Amino acid sequence: MTGDDLKMLCWKRLLGLVLLATFGAQTAVAAECAATELAYVGTDGQHLRALHFDACSGQMAMIGTVAELPKPRWAVLLAQPPVLYVASDGDGKVGSVVSFALDRHSGALTRINEAAAGGAGTTHLWLDQASKTLLAANFGSGSAASLPLRPDGSVGAVVSTLKATGSGPHRRQASPHAHGISVDPTGRYALVADMGADRVFVYEFDRATHALATGDTQAEAASRSFATPAGSGPRRAIFGASSGASSDADGRFVYVLNELTAEVMVLRWDGRLGRLSLVQTAPLSGPAFDGAKSASEIAVSRDGRFVYALNRAENTIVVLRVDPASGELSTVQRLPSGGEAPWAFDIHTSGQWLLVANYRSNRLNLFRIDAASGLLADSGQALESPAPVSITFAN
Repeated sequence: MTGDDLKMLCWKRLLGLVLLATFGAQTAVAAECAATELAYVGTDGQHLRALHFDACSGQMAMIGTVAELPKPRWAVLLAQPPVLYVASDGDGKVGSVVSFALDRHSGALTRINEAAAGGAGTTHLWLDQASKTLLAANFGSGSAASLPLRPDGSVGAVVSTLKATGSGPHRRQASPHAHGISVDPTGRYALVADMGADRVFVYEFDRATHALATGDTQAEAASRSFATPAGSGPRRAIFGASSGASSDADGRFVYVLNELTAEVMVLRWDGRLGRLSLVQTAPLSGPAFDGAKSASEIAVSRDGRFVYALNRAENTIVVLRVDPASGELSTVQRLPSGGEAPWAFDIHTSGQWLLVANYRSNRLNLFRIDAASGLLADSGQALESPAPVSITFAN
C-alpha cells in the first residue's frame, strides 16, 4: 500500500466516524421519539379515558374509554409493576380506590381490586413511593385516609382515617372538604388542604405502619394546622421542587392554592417541627377582573423555578417565577387555557409539555414549555374528551 493509499484509507475511516456520529445520533433520537406514551383522563362521568402521546412531536391520539367506574376523579401511577390507582368519587356514596394493571403499549387496563377509601367523595390521591402507601383526600366527608399497597399492586384495607372539623363563611364551606393531600420530603408529615375548613392540616405520617396521626394531643394538632384567610378555600398544598439555583429538595416552601379567592400562598415549611408560616400571597386574577373567583390546579416545574396555576374563573393559565432564596412568586405570563373551566393539568416528565383539561369545553389542550423562560405556548394540539377533570401522564 502506498502512502497515498494509506492517507485515503484514513480519510475514509474518519468520514465514516463522522457519518456514524451524525446519523447514529439522529437514529437514536428518532428511536426515542418513536416510543409512544400514554396519558389517562379522569372525568365527571362514568368513564376513565386514555390517549397516546408522542413527547417529541406533541401529537396526540385518543384511545377512548379504558375503564368504567363512578366519577374517576384522580389517578396516580406506580412505575413497577405498572399499576394505575384511580380515585372513584362514589357518586354520593363512600369513595374507593381502584387498582388497574397497565399495558404500556395499548393503554388497556385490567382491574386488580377495589378498596374503600375511608370517606365519601374521594377526589385526590398521593402515592408515597418509599412506603408504598396511598393517601386519599375525601372531599365529601372531610377526611384523609391511608391505604397500603401489596406486592402484587393491589390496594389493602384502610389503615387510618382522620376526619377534620371546621367551616368557613362561603356557602360551599358548611363543613370540612379535604381537597388535596401531599407528603413532605422527609416522609414524616402529610399536608391536607381543606377547602371547607379554611385550613391546611399537618398530620404525622409513619411510613413503617402506613398510618396518619394527628399528634399526641389536641393542642399539638391544632398548633400544627395552618389557618388560611376566612373564605379562601385551600384546594391544594404542594412542596417546592429542587432547582440548580437553590435546591428546595428539603421542601423549604409550600405553595397553597386557594380556590375561592384565586390566590397562591407561599408558606415556609419547618420540617423539624411540622409548622407552616406565611411568606407571601400572590393573586392569580387579572387586575380588571371583578367576578366570582375560582382557581383549580397548581404544580411546580420539574426544576423548581416556576409555578403553574389554573384560574378557572378567567379560563387562563398563570405562570409564576420562583425566587430561589425567598420562595416568593412573580407573575410572568397569563394566557388562555384553550377552553372554558380549566379543571386540571399535568406536566410531562420531560418538562416540555403541559396538558390541560378544559371541563366545560370537553377538550384537552396541549402547551409547550420553554425550558429557559418557563413560558407556555399553545401547541395547537387538542382532543375532544367529555367532562375532563384530571390528567395523568403514564410515562
